Amino acid sequence: HVQLVESGGGSVQAGGSLRLSCVASGYTFGNLCMAWFRQRPGKEREDVATLYGMGYTCYGDSAKGRFTASQDDAANTIYLQMNNLRPEDTAVYYCAAKIAANARSLAGCTKADSGEYNIWGQGTQVTVS
Repeated sequence: HVQLVESGGGSVQAGGSLRLSCVASGYTFGNLCMAWFRQRPGKEREDVATLYGMGYTCYGDSAKGRFTASQDDAANTIYLQMNNLRPEDTAVYYCAAKIAANARSLAGCTKADSGEYNIWGQGTQVTVS
């Protein structure tokens, strides 16, 4: 079974930075579409970034200009570099995956808000004060 483990969360002051990691195991990384989500207190889950695996990343509105998602195929890991953090970024951040045999083709993955990402990590808490 595919397992996802997030890490890197914590408490920071406004304007600070954090780097989140998500390690995938149990499946061929090249056959996984990967995405970042977050859930703020009392709010619905929202998409943060979709990594399409071909050097293209699609960001949600809240992430544009401040967050950068990336991947390291050799380490089966995706990252989320978060800069200029704001109190409203306080949330549990999740990585998610879906199995797709053509994940490394240009059109092989769907956007995070498609509802198709069905494999989830446990989440990591980010608190900005």
